[in-house]
Amino acid sequence: MHLRAALFLLLAAGVLLSVAPVSRAEDALEDGLDDDMDVEDELDLGLAGADDEDEGLEEEGEDEAPPPPKAPPAPKVTYKAPEPMGEHFFAESFDRGTLDGWVLSKAKKEDADEEIAKYDGKWAVEEMKDSKLPGDKGLVLKSRAKHHAISAPLLRPFTFDAAPLIIQYEVNFQSGIDCGGAYVKLLTQTPELNLDQFVDKTPYTIMFGPDKCGEDYKLHFIFRHKNPKTGEFEEKHAKKPDADLRSYFTDKKTHLFSLVVNPDNSFEVLVDQTVVNSGNLLKDMTPPVNPPAEIEDPEDQKPEDWDERPKIQDPDAAKPEDWDEDAPAQIPDDNAVKPDGWLDDEPEYIGDPDAIKPDDWDEDMDGEWEAPQVPNPACESAPGCGEWKRPMVDNPNYKGKWKPPMIDNPNYQGIWKPRKIPNPAFFEDLTPFRMTAFSAVGLELWSMTSDIFFDNFFITNDRNTADRWAADGWGLKKAAEGAAEPGLAAQMLTAAEERPWLWIVYVLTVGLPLVLLFVFCCSGKKKSAASPADYKKTDEPQPDVKEEEEEEEEEKSAGGFWSGCCGLHRFPV
Repeated sequence: MHLRAALFLLLAAGVLLSVAPVSRAEDALEDGLDDDMDVEDELDLGLAGADDEDEGLEEEGEDEAPPPPKAPPAPKVTYKAPEPMGEHFFAESFDRGTLDGWVLSKAKKEDADEEIAKYDGKWAVEEMKDSKLPGDKGLVLKSRAKHHAISAPLLRPFTFDAAPLIIQYEVNFQSGIDCGGAYVKLLTQTPELNLDQFVDKTPYTIMFGPDKCGEDYKLHFIFRHKNPKTGEFEEKHAKKPDADLRSYFTDKKTHLFSLVVNPDNSFEVLVDQTVVNSGNLLKDMTPPVNPPAEIEDPEDQKPEDWDERPKIQDPDAAKPEDWDEDAPAQIPDDNAVKPDGWLDDEPEYIGDPDAIKPDDWDEDMDGEWEAPQVPNPACESAPGCGEWKRPMVDNPNYKGKWKPPMIDNPNYQGIWKPRKIPNPAFFEDLTPFRMTAFSAVGLELWSMTSDIFFDNFFITNDRNTADRWAADGWGLKKAAEGAAEPGLAAQMLTAAEERPWLWIVYVLTVGLPLVLLFVFCCSGKKKSAASPADYKKTDEPQPDVKEEEEEEEEEKSAGGFWSGCCGLHRFPV
């Protein structure tokens, strides 16, 4: 009895584990709604109304059945525009509904055909096509296969000193993305900076953001480093993230892209407040910030007598006298015997006796007509036809062309390399964080897909201020999108459509415990108790009376549940 109860508990645990994700999904939804957000808690109102109705029904009478429970509605998230709090250099939520403060480029792209040289791609301020937050607007790239350029000045230039740089903004690829970028440029503060002439060659300090073409998914972090010796700028690219970036481009959700660069030269790249790439400006950029202290002498040349051969042929070796270079690699097998029944006089192929010369065959033009060759039917039952030849076997005396053996080269000097000399262009910049100041933010993009949604640009030097802005903007979107997501069952069906092998997982996780539970409850039989007369007729020891009474008590306590498992079988109670 104890064994059955333990087995049942194990099976019940499997069923509970299979349905546990439902409750976890509901908990995740509740956790996703921030305490500071305006949320209409219709769920609590609905439950309160249901309690009132239950009390009224009790007063009317207990005979009337209560109404079936209603599924609680999904909580609604009310949009409230984020407001910048704390130190910041730029904040834009586009909730005014206009492009005030932004400058559209009027320039033309150099080195491009006249038809596509203009930055005439359209921009608009509007809500997302499938917005979960009515009233939440953003900047939308509207044109495909066109150059787009738009920029806005900062409240004041950002200077790299003792505080970090933090830039963050949101992107939603509403229509997916085939080939195009959604990165931003922090435009270098120069006297020549003219925002209505913003082009791809306009100097920038940092370029950051997502970019994709084909199956190459990128998340750029590039900064332009100024050579302290020459004054020239060179792009430094961060290493490629190890994380899989594909879903950020394909799931059509709003994602928060953040870059943090610290005065100690460390940096972090985050997506949805999760670090996907990190490193150090001195160690993890390509090409390196600082050039090598020594370089190979470009004027050094390898001496003519420099010997790089580690092995050479033995000059003292001689070919053995019995070495036969002319011996063939294979010879006829002398031990072979022609099989009995071999038809030497029968050809392997003969002219088709049923073939007829075509009526339009011209012997002057086509030559003498010959019937096509077919296998000789006389050879079908014979081991072979035609002239019998001994099969070829490897020649045991074959040695091939003689070559002297290889020995270590006594004159080997190793692989030659030019000598090292001090690098005349060497410098050591230990504070690459101190980049050139920037005074504007810009989007200069080409895309084969339209409707790329941008929102909530923010630049600051305080991490807490950035986190508050993210919570008020992106956090609200995340809660709204989470509330509108389909239920667990719909998500499982969608996932199984993309990956059919998941059906096996579903069956093993959910179906198997249920089948085992049914079999356990419905297929067992209770052994009838033996009468005292039966015991007298056998030599078997009789059970202890106390143990028998305990088993009967356990069966009585569990009898109602066992009968509920399966209507066709009941245990005695």
